[in-house]
Amino acid sequence: MPGEAHQHQEIMRAAGTSLVNNRDFGGRRAGSIGRRSAALKRDHLFKKLVRVLLALGGVVVAAMIAGLVLDGIGWTGIIVALLAMVGAVAFFSTFPRIKVPTIESLGTGDTRTLVGRTELWLERQRPALPAPAVRIVDQIGGQLDALGHQLDGLDANTPAARDVRKLVGETLPNLVSTYTSIPRHLRGEPQAGQSPDQQLTESLGKVSAEIDSVTRQLAAGAIDNLAIQTRYLDYKYGGGLDDSEKAS
Repeated sequence: MPGEAHQHQEIMRAAGTSLVNNRDFGGRRAGSIGRRSAALKRDHLFKKLVRVLLALGGVVVAAMIAGLVLDGIGWTGIIVALLAMVGAVAFFSTFPRIKVPTIESLGTGDTRTLVGRTELWLERQRPALPAPAVRIVDQIGGQLDALGHQLDGLDANTPAARDVRKLVGETLPNLVSTYTSIPRHLRGEPQAGQSPDQQLTESLGKVSAEIDSVTRQLAAGAIDNLAIQTRYLDYKYGGGLDDSEKAS
């Protein structure tokens, strides 16, 4: 219907505008849809590096102790120590792998970690999604970064925080999970006028628009406060600054 088509166009336009706005919200690591998921990956990588260094240090200390006890370890001992170091690097740089949260665990924990974990989960789902949906998921990643910035200073027990938890931790993952449960060969076939691919893309557009709306609502208080402070400064110091500029 014309009204529904117009509504769909408005949703997609809002999502696209939000993507442009949120891409400037700090850089994002390549391969990550958001800054928070990238931060989780960096933390995991740092822990891996620490484990590698500890393992290498352990091999060196063990070789030194063996050399003192045996009055030298010889070429054979050196080769064994080098192989042990290579094996330690190979193992600890591979394991443990980063733990991607399950859909059941997304809604648990505080709102601060909710955004990063949801981004990680969405990244894992991207290969199973159609191209238009992937583009919107990438948009949502940028939007979640901006939303997470607002959540950092929000009490988790407020109605707004609970609404965000439901939208990001339940509605969004359940939508994607329902789609991925459909056999691949049926996802492009029209069902009641639309294919599952089209339904998913349109629904993700609505979620994207809602996340943008929630972010704007949460930021409204700070925007109003800034406007009040600006008017106060203009009233209190604006005239004085003009007079001093004229005198100079």
